[in-house]
Amino acid sequence: MTDWNIQARAHACEACGKNFVDKETYHTLLFDEKSDFRRTDICQACWQKQFSEGARERKGFISYWHGVYEAPPAPSDPIQRENAESLLRKLIELNDPQHVPTAFILAVMLERKRLLKVKEQVVRDGERFFVYEQPSTGDVFTIVDPKLQLNQLETVQHDVAALLEHGLNPQPVAAAPAEASASEPAAPQPQAEP
Repeated sequence: MTDWNIQARAHACEACGKNFVDKETYHTLLFDEKSDFRRTDICQACWQKQFSEGARERKGFISYWHGVYEAPPAPSDPIQRENAESLLRKLIELNDPQHVPTAFILAVMLERKRLLKVKEQVVRDGERFFVYEQPSTGDVFTIVDPKLQLNQLETVQHDVAALLEHGLNPQPVAAAPAEASASEPAAPQPQAEP
């Protein structure tokens, strides 16, 4: 089974514990720790003091980037219609190998809409992973490249469209009312007047 991992951007510096403030620059290091990827978010001051020199030489280093912290928005209505990003998050939570191609296509769609940014491509054990970041939340997604063939794309596109339209758990269609049983008298049918 493929391990999926979403790591949210921290709201505080991992080194000093100080909370990030809106529009503050932060630095991110991504490490491969064999069983998983580990994300470390660092404030500007700690970056200058402890990490700017030699961070890339640390064991397991994969990637570095920096960004501008955006304070989380105020809570909104919890009932929202399904969209590509929420569907991608649900597929990642399920961790079901049958959804690997669908998750990959959703990530590419979100990348094209500039809702996800590719931060790194990693090859581990012969599999290629894309490390995506959602810029407004800082969440990191690791998505496996399913090595789709051209003849598989149409099927995957149909799967994506169906999931976007109906969600992961579509409601069952209500069964038609049962026909009147033979023991019950049939209701009289209106007849046309002569």
